[in-house]
Amino acid sequence: MAKSKNKKKITIIIIIISVILLAGAGLFFGRKLMAKTKTTDTFYTVREEVYENIIEISGTVSAAQSQTLQALSSGTVTAVYVQAGDKVKKGDILIQLDDTTEKYNLAKHDYDMDTTRISGSRRQLELMETQRDALVRKVEDRKVTATFDGIIAQLDVAVGDSLEAKDSVGVIVNKDYLTAEVEVAETDVSKLKINQKVLFTFPAMKEETVTGYVVSWPAVGEITSRGATVVKAKVRIDEYPEQILPNYSFTGKIELSPTETNLVVERWAIGYDENRQAYVELARTGERVNVTVKNYGNQYVKITSGLKGNEVLKQLTVPKQSGMNRQNGNRNGQGGFPGGGQPPMGGMPSGGMPRR
Repeated sequence: MAKSKNKKKITIIIIIISVILLAGAGLFFGRKLMAKTKTTDTFYTVREEVYENIIEISGTVSAAQSQTLQALSSGTVTAVYVQAGDKVKKGDILIQLDDTTEKYNLAKHDYDMDTTRISGSRRQLELMETQRDALVRKVEDRKVTATFDGIIAQLDVAVGDSLEAKDSVGVIVNKDYLTAEVEVAETDVSKLKINQKVLFTFPAMKEETVTGYVVSWPAVGEITSRGATVVKAKVRIDEYPEQILPNYSFTGKIELSPTETNLVVERWAIGYDENRQAYVELARTGERVNVTVKNYGNQYVKITSGLKGNEVLKQLTVPKQSGMNRQNGNRNGQGGFPGGGQPPMGGMPSGGMPRR
């Protein structure tokens, strides 16, 4: 009786052990089958990613030079020699005020000087010559002249108008080039360089970009009304469309380094042979293509040769799962570095903003 019970216990133990072994084997082969199925059925597309290392800016453009036309003394306008849109040269007389009194005073002074040369002292003559300079200046002050070559952008005056000193009656601009002052955050000032490329976008020309460059920036910062510390850098545009006028608004970007276009793909689309040569397998044809890659973040690589972009690739290595060792191998059991594992992880490039 005891012997029979012992046999029954042994049979039960054997059955339990068999069940455990079968469950373990089933789990083992199930995982391998799932990993193989997952690797075989997963695909990745090679895509282009545009990487911009820039400082974003905004503001309004100004003419290269600007002169506000003002009367330097009070008087009546006797002549207007230009109109809006006219081109003028430096020194051109634009507006004339009545100068009858000033010319009379100058002529009388010249007569008195001639008399002094005959009978007066040398010191008296020197004083009269100094006084004459002042009278000549008063005659000149009755004219409004151009201080540089430019265009009459605005004019609001007519013969007979009575002007007070400092009255503004128009504007001259020189549009040989355009300039702007833009705010650069204190953290970005160290990245600025003279002649860095600047790309401008104007609301007046939404589909066209205008190119300029960095001219200068001051050695001191400013605190804005927002409490931020900035430096006002000067940028310039030498060539621009006629549609763009002074005081037009813009948005733009200062290029700290040339824009890059990279081919990127998930790193699990990359396999490695026994010589550590990276390769991919095209999903459509199964063709194996050797490539060169660089690390690009934790999940991606940058393909530097071998592909053109938009290729669909088979998954060749298995992503590392939480709590498990990194898997390696492809459907042929060859993926990953020799001995298992993946290439070392790398960080994203510093600065800038990726744009896909």
